[in-house]
Order: sequence, then structure tokens, then C-alpha cells
Amino acid sequence: PCVTSIHSFTSAFLFSIEVQVTIGFGGRMVTEECPAAILVLIVQNIVGLVINAIMLGCIFMKTSQAHRRAETLIFSKHAVIALREGKLCFMLRVGDLRKSMIISATIRMQVVKKTASLEGEVVPLNQIDIQMENPVGGNSIFLVSPLIIYHVIDKNSPLYDISPVNLHHHEDLEIIVILEGVVETTGITTQARTSYLADEILWGQRFVPIVAEEDGRYSVDYSKFGNTVKVPTPSCTARQLEEDKSIMDTMPLSPKGTIRKRSVKLKPKFTISDE
Repeated sequence: PCVTSIHSFTSAFLFSIEVQVTIGFGGRMVTEECPAAILVLIVQNIVGLVINAIMLGCIFMKTSQAHRRAETLIFSKHAVIALREGKLCFMLRVGDLRKSMIISATIRMQVVKKTASLEGEVVPLNQIDIQMENPVGGNSIFLVSPLIIYHVIDKNSPLYDISPVNLHHHEDLEIIVILEGVVETTGITTQARTSYLADEILWGQRFVPIVAEEDGRYSVDYSKFGNTVKVPTPSCTARQLEEDKSIMDTMPLSPKGTIRKRSVKLKPKFTISDE
């Protein structure tokens, strides 16, 4: 008398499925004869909603875990300061370990240090954006291979008065690097961050090349991703280098790297005669 048209366990199971997914075929229904059946119907609806919510939450959480993708975006352990095009530059290397690319990837850098205004106000954690240069131009980057991102230390840079004597762990200086982009597979925005303290910045060093060409194909040696080599660099600030141009005349120039040219085989030309 509690549920109509119930004759066996199979019909009761079918009625339970109809209640769970809100499908009514019109043959089975709960009657008002049994309050216990009505209570069981309410409990089953509540439990079904909870199960659906948990399943949807697990699926959404699985697809929205962008931090897993951010773990494959790597930065060099140390940053370097060396000469590039006759100017002191702050440089770091960034790379992507996965084959799927990051869409609309942008990178920006900030210097966090203690500053004081002209009025005597002390800002312990002042954040200053620094202009960045990369091979692509602007803040957008194309991470098809590891890139060296650099910042030219000029008169508008907060690193204008930094010298090798300032690069120690007592120096109140930290450079934060933020890389943002859209995951190609899910379309979710991901972000990877790193920072360099003063003692993690190497003066007078340069990153070694890790991209090689063999048989017309490019390969990347990630085992040398953070390796650096010493290069001639003046031990003075960018301000002193700009004010005294004679410092560059005393610097020994490092030999330029040789670029291997591809050997192109010319095909013989044939002439077709009238015969």
C-alpha cells in the first residue's frame, strides 16, 4: 500500500532510480498510506543531491587545478647581472617543461625594498615595477623554448645604484617575478611566481646556451638550465658606468660566439631541349 505497482525487488529498484533522477513514468508512485515511505523518499532526494554536488565538485576541482600546470613553469635558481649591449642588465631564465603551451603568457617583475620619502615617511615593503625586455618585446612572451628575460638597469631603474658590494644577505632587497598565462587544454588562467634575494643575484655572470641544433632540429638541454659562466663585468653601479664612459675602455671584451651555418646542397639545374 505504500507504493503502487511494486511487485518485486526489480520494480522497487526501478522506482528508486526514477525518484533519484526525477523520471516519472506514471506507473509507480508513493501513496499517502505510509508516512515512513514519504520520509524515505525525502531522505533519498537529499542524499542524491549531496552525491551530485560532491561529484560535480570533484570534477570541477580536478579541471581547475591550475597550480599543477604552474609547477612545470620553471625559473633559474639564480639571477645574474652582466653587460649586454654595453649596459648592465638584470637577467633570469624561464622555461616550460610541458609540450602543451601557455597561451597569452605575460611576465612582470617587481622590486620590494625599504624606501623613505622626502617627508621622512618610511615604507618597509615598497613595491616598484621595473621595465622588462625580452626577445619578443613587451611583457608578452612565447615559451616555445627557454627564454632569458632581462631588465636594462638605467636611470629609471630601482637597481641604478646597486653594486656587487650590495649583493649580500643583509641587503633589504627582493625581486619578485610573476608569470601568468592561460592553460591551453583547460582555458584556465595559471600563475607561477618566484623571487630573488640579494644574495641570489650573481654579479658578472651569464647563462650558458642550452639550445642546440642538430640535423636541422633544435634540442634543449635542461640539465644546464641554471648554469652560468663568468664574464668581464665592471664592479660599479650603473650610475657610475653611465657617468664615466672610460670604465668600458678598460674592460676586456669576451670573444663572440660562433654561429654554425647550415650547409645547403644546391640541386643541379637541368635544361630541357626541344628534342
